[in-house]
Amino acid sequence: MATSRRSMPAVILTGGPGAGKTTLLHELAARGYPTVDESARAIIAERLGRGATARPDLPAFAREILRRDVAKYLATRPIARWVFFERGVVDALGFLHEVSPWPAGELQETLARYRFHHRVFILPPWESIYTNDAERDQPFAEAVDIHARVVGWYQSCGYALCEVPRLPAPQRADHVLRVLAEDGAEETSAGL
Repeated sequence: MATSRRSMPAVILTGGPGAGKTTLLHELAARGYPTVDESARAIIAERLGRGATARPDLPAFAREILRRDVAKYLATRPIARWVFFERGVVDALGFLHEVSPWPAGELQETLARYRFHHRVFILPPWESIYTNDAERDQPFAEAVDIHARVVGWYQSCGYALCEVPRLPAPQRADHVLRVLAEDGAEETSAGL
């Protein structure tokens, strides 16, 4: 669960595969914001480079994603400005919990330890930009299903979801930054 509405500089961009998260992340990086790429694609690329299957068994894959995402999160601390994560610890915990459920107390404790901004930006499935590649082998229908599961997971964790419109990357980045600026104004006026 999100433990506070207080603005956190770590911001998550999430959604199913092929929705434009990486392109948006690159746009934000081009504007000077620190960014953190997702771990799953890197793991798949490394495995394929070694001649292994794309993914190990699901629990091992989920644990490795979580391990890397925790390391990336800790490497960004402390931060004084927005840093954008393509997915991150919360997504990794959701995936791991889905394939190998955790005790509720341990799960809540871990979610509280790795806090992100209360508003999560979710990119909806977008079939016209969806493509497969070496690391993304899911059909579009599976990407839609993953998106729905991600939405449910974040809602169950207490995060506020903000859908990013299907627009070119510069306009998507403008949208994200505008929402964050409005959040800051709301929190300042509320004394948070």
